[in-house]
Amino acid sequence: MTYKAVIGLETHVQLNTNSKMFSSSSAKYQNSEPNTLVDPTTMGLPGALPVVNIKAIESAIKIGIALDCSVAESTKFDRKQYFYPDLMKGYQISQFDEPICINGFIMLEKKNNKKIRINRVHMEEDVAKLTHINSNGNSYSILDINRSGTPLMEIVTEPDLGSSDEVIEYIESLQQIIRYIKVGSANMEEGSFRCDANISVKEEREKKLGTKVEIKNMNRISAVAEAVDYEIKRQINNIENNIKIIQETRGWSEERKKTIPQRTKEESNDYRYFPEPDIPPITIKSSWIDQIRNKLPVLPKKRKEKYIKNYQLNEYDASLLTNDINFSDFFDKTINFLPKKLKNNETIKYLANLMNGEFNRLLNNNSSIEFNKIKFTEKDLAELIQIYKSNKINNKILKNVFEQMWNTGENPEKIIKDNNLSIVADTDELESTIYNIIEDNPKAVEDFLSGKEQSKKFLLGQVMKATKGQADPSVSNSLINKILDKKK
Repeated sequence: MTYKAVIGLETHVQLNTNSKMFSSSSAKYQNSEPNTLVDPTTMGLPGALPVVNIKAIESAIKIGIALDCSVAESTKFDRKQYFYPDLMKGYQISQFDEPICINGFIMLEKKNNKKIRINRVHMEEDVAKLTHINSNGNSYSILDINRSGTPLMEIVTEPDLGSSDEVIEYIESLQQIIRYIKVGSANMEEGSFRCDANISVKEEREKKLGTKVEIKNMNRISAVAEAVDYEIKRQINNIENNIKIIQETRGWSEERKKTIPQRTKEESNDYRYFPEPDIPPITIKSSWIDQIRNKLPVLPKKRKEKYIKNYQLNEYDASLLTNDINFSDFFDKTINFLPKKLKNNETIKYLANLMNGEFNRLLNNNSSIEFNKIKFTEKDLAELIQIYKSNKINNKILKNVFEQMWNTGENPEKIIKDNNLSIVADTDELESTIYNIIEDNPKAVEDFLSGKEQSKKFLLGQVMKATKGQADPSVSNSLINKILDKKK
């Protein structure tokens, strides 16, 4: 029997605002001493009133626009009632029936542009952090309230995903968009991007969906894939063995590599939602939406299409260039600094190869470096390309100069001058060097005269070695031909 997995995702994104969702306390809790970023509003103390963080609203609108959602003309907050020890007030301020954004989508390029529909995007506040301790036979939990009240965005898909591969591509695409519009770090390992998967399994031809199970506690992308694959197999096994699948929440255990039961799954009415009485509805004017839209950067999909269409780059190179907005911006700004005569596909392809090659290599070797800390500028890189295209240096020298630019931040022209790195094209100097090499390699000369053309390449290699790669290859080749012809 053939089975089909049906998967929907709920993704929580921490927004990178300075303050919390409903108070002025700092939202930068990551490196703070536990329980130091607290206030009466966060704690839910009597008389403390929430005030909406307008930057968080703006970030939510940005996400909605980037996901091709409809942004609501009016939205409101609701109280979500549930009683966990990490929920300070005994309720969470969230959104229920009037979310800020609805009906968006993400296209999965690796799956022939499969459309994954976004049901809704809504705002809420994060909860405190619980850490469970098992030590010396004692089990207990400690509570850090710092995270409580941090602005969250929940992005909910329709059940359009069908495998772990699709889930991973969706997550990576969403992370990329969030980073492009700079509303969050979208880092799973640090907890600023959390993903819950709702999974059911049904027979291929069956129209009715199977019983939904929610999976939590996945703190890295590979763990999401493992958890999804395990849960699909578990549910198929239950179906085949006539074991009832329970609608429940299960957690992913890294140690055991399996999902384990946590609690039965609540329905929305179990949360007893009602409108938040201390926050009036928010009106979102179309002029505000347009203003935000106009400030958004070109997103990765459109940038990639532009690079392929305008510069004739292949899909692989275009994808590498658009993985990170800072990397892509550096590429675009470098092109802008090139003179008009060099703004051609050949030069831009060379720049793309340099960035995807040497630039990426140095970035990966210095993974902690931020783009604003790179020592050279886009103008410096454009100048280096100009020097190369004027035949003053070859590709080998360019890579040497580029690495020195990375390490020192010095101007490429200065590096070339100070280190005497220009191409040796002086025919008298080269001719003298080549004469000596030919005299020192009689066997190669003999082989050439007997018809072995490969020996000429050997001699050219010796020239490059003798000049430390600075000889002009074309000039050197002509001189070798000239001298060898005299020996025929």
